[in-house]
Amino acid sequence: MRSNYLRETPGSAGVPPAESRGWYSRGYLPHFDAPGVVQSITFRLADALPLSVIEGWKIELQITRHTPASDPRMRDLRRMIDRYEDAGHGSCVLRDPRAADLVETALLHFDTERYRLIAWCVMPNHVHTMIEPFEGFPLPRLLHSWKSYTSKEINKSLGSEGQLWFEEYHDRFIRDERHFHASVAYIENNPVKAGLCREAGDWVFSSAKRRKGEDGGRDARAPR
Repeated sequence: MRSNYLRETPGSAGVPPAESRGWYSRGYLPHFDAPGVVQSITFRLADALPLSVIEGWKIELQITRHTPASDPRMRDLRRMIDRYEDAGHGSCVLRDPRAADLVETALLHFDTERYRLIAWCVMPNHVHTMIEPFEGFPLPRLLHSWKSYTSKEINKSLGSEGQLWFEEYHDRFIRDERHFHASVAYIENNPVKAGLCREAGDWVFSSAKRRKGEDGGRDARAPR
């Protein structure tokens, strides 16, 4: 797994690369958008976590719309969200291999064309991925592409309808080498932490599985 990602990041330069949106918000979560900046991204199913639960946590932690992303309370909120997601709430349609395969295929499809796909894991009700976006492909566009395609195909495959994905997503830029490896380990070990398997490489729809080489010798980075 490559880690030659050390480029101009907001953590080291203080300003975003040219032609990026930098920090912005769509009213719920702060995002950082810049080409060449490695990002750890999590997006979840629409019914995985009710907004009322998050609002209750924000009141408990005294988080307001003006609380900066760097505030320790925001990290506490993220941990609470992670634990709730890992508990397997909601429909968990991604537990169905047909749905999980569609998501993984979508992530792999534009690898090396729109972004560099570094790590991923399709959980029952949410998805973790780490990518390096290329110039001209901002995060909102990439997320829209993944969600739009998989929503239509999963509903078609499972005979379901309605909103599949929660509109918002969580992204965090990778600060340095240590953060990079810690984030990859977190992504690939999420199924183990959630009690879904014993080893990271046992989880079928993940980069850990691909790297373990249990896919019949197929190139671990090649779209299917």
